Amino acid sequence: MAVLNKKEARAILEKVVKLSKADHLEVSLDGGVNGNIRYARNTVTTSGIEENISLGVTAAFGKKIGTATINELDDASLERVVRRAEELAQLSPESPEYMEPLGPQEYAEQPNMFVQSTADISPELRAEIAKKSIEMTKAKGLVGAGFLEDGQNFNAIMNSKGLFAYEKSTSADFTLTVRTKDATGSGWVTRDYNDITKFDIEEATEIAMQKAADSADAKAIEPGKYTVILEPAAAIGLLRRMFWNLNARSADEGRSFMSKKGGGTKLGEQIVDKRVNLYSDPFHPDVPGSTWSNNGLPIQKMDWIRDGMVKNLRYGRYWANEKGVTPVPFPSNAIMEGGDASIEDMIRSTKRGVLVTRLWYIRSVDPQTLLHTGLTRDGTFYIENGRIKHPVKNFRFNESPIIMLNNLDMLGKPQRINGNMIPPMKVRDFTFTSLSDAI
Repeated sequence: MAVLNKKEARAILEKVVKLSKADHLEVSLDGGVNGNIRYARNTVTTSGIEENISLGVTAAFGKKIGTATINELDDASLERVVRRAEELAQLSPESPEYMEPLGPQEYAEQPNMFVQSTADISPELRAEIAKKSIEMTKAKGLVGAGFLEDGQNFNAIMNSKGLFAYEKSTSADFTLTVRTKDATGSGWVTRDYNDITKFDIEEATEIAMQKAADSADAKAIEPGKYTVILEPAAAIGLLRRMFWNLNARSADEGRSFMSKKGGGTKLGEQIVDKRVNLYSDPFHPDVPGSTWSNNGLPIQKMDWIRDGMVKNLRYGRYWANEKGVTPVPFPSNAIMEGGDASIEDMIRSTKRGVLVTRLWYIRSVDPQTLLHTGLTRDGTFYIENGRIKHPVKNFRFNESPIIMLNNLDMLGKPQRINGNMIPPMKVRDFTFTSLSDAI
């Protein structure tokens, strides 16, 4: 019951819409079956499967809106949730930014988000994946802690003006931390797919084990500005914060790194190295995504930064209406084009630098410059004369992705990470401000 097909979802949504007495009604219906297995200290600790389904109703009387949710789909429950949303709407003050629902939209078919092999993952398969990883870490005298989560899900929306959208998807997400028994070395890896058959647990575990062994007994080096080689898991930590902030309203209101001094935005201006090309595409074969946003706007392939120049900003429906432009919804993925260099090429070309596995605990310092702070983790290495010389203690950094992308030296082949495609990159003058004793 938790994963409804298109016909089943439509029938429920139509029933809800017919129950309403409001001026406008918007309904969302989503659900899924999700399984997981977790292990730590080379032992499985938990595993399970959960099924969820949720119906959300937003009623509007003029500009007064109310929302109610429920997870029961019998007729009495559907009646109850509609009446509750209408009651809340009548009690609410007017929302000055409320926009009437969209009418019917055309959506391109998305054939790649749902893969049957992932939907068919069994508890036995999860156990076998965990077993292989645990056996590998045990054999090397290391300690592994991993988490595999998979699911099949659906989302559907409908409104009283005739809009309807439906999609089905699958996902499999894996993370693994491996440490040496004396806890002086730590390695980490992440993998995510729509198609579980692409997942190689042995390859992933081998990477985390090698990082752990190589990072043991790290030495301290002085903080400062270094050439850094950022693996995709490190690069995405800053890049996605830039991507999230390509928003027209915050730029127009002077609250963003995209705001121009004296007013206006940097749309059409070059803000980073000309080699930076950032776009989104729901039909990318490696990172397929939704073709519609949560309010029903179609999502299409779009350039955000091309040749270092800002090509588009996101416009919500209200702000687009205020500015007299076409709305631009939040995309379903981010894809940064890369180059031909391997990480080994980057290391060989570096006289003095630092290789970073990943960044974490990232926090904003200044939204108008996009300055962030955070820490390296799970494998940080000093490079000298084209070779990794030794592991180093972790750093706190203070850096902006805008500065980072203006200091590019080399780009590698993009890799899937967290539903996005991000290349490894070599960057000059990355700012490390202090040391951290955490491994």
